[in-house]
Amino acid sequence: MRIISGGQTGADQAALDAAIALDIPHGGWLPKGRKTEQGPLPLRYDLRESGSSRYRDRTEKNILAADGTLIFSFGPLTGGSALTEALAIRHDRLFLHVDFELIERKQAAALVEKWLRDCRIAVVNVAGPRASNEPRIYQAVYSLLTGIHWPE
Repeated sequence: MRIISGGQTGADQAALDAAIALDIPHGGWLPKGRKTEQGPLPLRYDLRESGSSRYRDRTEKNILAADGTLIFSFGPLTGGSALTEALAIRHDRLFLHVDFELIERKQAAALVEKWLRDCRIAVVNVAGPRASNEPRIYQAVYSLLTGIHWPE
């Protein structure tokens, strides 16, 4: 199992922090300069810089590098999260959207576990809103990912 993300604040960093806490290998692509909305991503995160500073480019690289993408939200997908879904569809890649406004946390955890297992996901890309757009997302994603049973 490996968890990857684009390194942005919010859902992306929650996934990386969960991977570190669970001792699951992590990685992914992020924009040139290790760009996030809060400045360069700290070096404790083992991500690779893409050749571009555009978020879209690293989003696409992460979708293609993963067996499937988990997209988390509170409500409908917008911005980069909507782009993630569109790119997954364009490239015919597996994805699962978990909307915390529509599903209870326990049900969401069971759904994610089943998806990871049934789809045989070895590398999962985690995406969702940045912290400035959705302050609740970090804790929701971190809690879910650290609370599930990960496939071997």
